[in-house]
Amino acid sequence: MRDVNGPLSAATIVVALVFAVWFLLRCALNRPPSRFDLLAGLALGALVAVLCLVAVVGLFGDDRPSEVGTFVGYLFTAVAFMPTAVVLARMEPTRWGTLILGVAALVMPVLVLRLQQIASVTGG
Repeated sequence: MRDVNGPLSAATIVVALVFAVWFLLRCALNRPPSRFDLLAGLALGALVAVLCLVAVVGLFGDDRPSEVGTFVGYLFTAVAFMPTAVVLARMEPTRWGTLILGVAALVMPVLVLRLQQIASVTGG
């Protein structure tokens, strides 16, 4: 599961944090989510989906995590989290929609870090 702890994870974390700052700044300025914001959220979701695809391929290798069920649960959560936030932000065309995107972008690095932690403990 070394692939989960590589540069793709670092890039996902950095992009998520940059987007989180952007979304929270726009929320503080009382701006509703723009088309760019929604597309940025979807782009972050796509980046996470690629990371999860790499992790799923790694599950078929020799160094599986010891808690495969927990790992798969975090994979499902990570893949579904940003697209769900984009849908909710689209349904809420006020500054609170932008806050939804900001909070979701802040949660994404936590999910990626947790995936890295689980992947680093192999079953032996």
